[in-house]
Amino acid sequence: MLPVEPQPGLRLCLFGAAPDTGNLGVSALGAATIAAVARNSPSADVTLFDHGQGERPGRVRLSSEEEFRHRLRGGYHTLRLHRPESLWQIRAAGWLGALGEIVNGGARAIARADAVLDISGGDSFSDIYGPRRFRSICLGKLAALEVGTPLVLLPQTYGPFRSESALRQAGEIARGAAVAWARDARSFESLAELLGDDLDPSRHRSGVDVAFGLPAILPERLPEGLEEWLGERGKGPLAGLNVSGLIHESDSARGAYGLADDYAKVIGAVARRLLAEGARVVLIPHVIGGAECDAAACRRVLAELGDEGRGRVLSLAGDYDASGAKGIISRLDFFCGTRMHSCIAALSSGVPAAGLAYSKKTLGVFETCGQGDAVPDLRRETAPEIAERVQTLWRERGTRRSALAATVPAVVAASGAQMQSILAAVSEGRERRPRRRRP
Repeated sequence: MLPVEPQPGLRLCLFGAAPDTGNLGVSALGAATIAAVARNSPSADVTLFDHGQGERPGRVRLSSEEEFRHRLRGGYHTLRLHRPESLWQIRAAGWLGALGEIVNGGARAIARADAVLDISGGDSFSDIYGPRRFRSICLGKLAALEVGTPLVLLPQTYGPFRSESALRQAGEIARGAAVAWARDARSFESLAELLGDDLDPSRHRSGVDVAFGLPAILPERLPEGLEEWLGERGKGPLAGLNVSGLIHESDSARGAYGLADDYAKVIGAVARRLLAEGARVVLIPHVIGGAECDAAACRRVLAELGDEGRGRVLSLAGDYDASGAKGIISRLDFFCGTRMHSCIAALSSGVPAAGLAYSKKTLGVFETCGQGDAVPDLRRETAPEIAERVQTLWRERGTRRSALAATVPAVVAASGAQMQSILAAVSEGRERRPRRRRP
């Protein structure tokens, strides 16, 4: 039974979780956020900004039978300022007040919202991905702050920041937000450092990644070969392996991310160690398409394994959405991933997992589930060392599954409780705000 919402008809905008990036981690954040809103405020009117054109209908699956309908609206960083989807135009239209709302639908949605929720792709509120990405992440936040719509920074990572200008702007945004949540204790430390003396425990909170609440829904049609494997447990346990196209296909990745060893070598060593343990290995992409495509990296791993993997390694094409990926991962015996949200899909389903880390974000999330020792660090450990650690975690999968069964329900519950808190604050804030004319 759905809880009684604090106030019906909340109008919400959501940035930083576009479903059309090909990154299922980002899609998971959007779907999980909207699913949490739907559970707590079923009559909410949600506009999710993406990379499309104009306004279109959208839907999020709550289960195999239920869905929640929302709006999709184009709003992204482009220098084609004539496009109404340009965040620069949306922001400028906001400066014009009522006139700007007439000429730009995105500006109107932001100005008339009870709150703008922003999650920055989970880990992109940082300038380590370049200044253009940082500007893109900031524009929606600034558009809300400049028209006086309460900005809610959903649970996410803050930083790191390489430039003083990025650090300064991020601090201004965090201070201007009505509420700012971090997605784990380590991320909260970064938020506290960013805010300094302006840290306010009533507004600045430590939570959990919203993807812990993402529904796990098996695809209607399972990838070719997988259904057979799932039904043949007697032929060997199933180990999932997510390969990141971001660092597998890039010749410069080792230097750019400070990796201690060649990532392709690490993945090969891990796959061979799992095969030696008698596992059947399912290569699972979590970013589909584009230059960072995991599916292409998975195919390359399969080819490199050659005869060693014949009949014992299955490479998926990625023809599923975020809930479908979680549904598949939830059926495995063990999982090893580099994309953090692929690991969250495992942990939140109670599947023992190893997280191959190339930044600080992975450790904090695993610590949330009491699995901080299951994070081999690609920046400090070599391929043989990581393969040995994954082998140990594989052998401990039984006890780790039991440990997750004891800790994960509370984490999933926390993901729901934080959204209840957020929506209650938005509802209370709406009562205090001056009434705007609504069509």
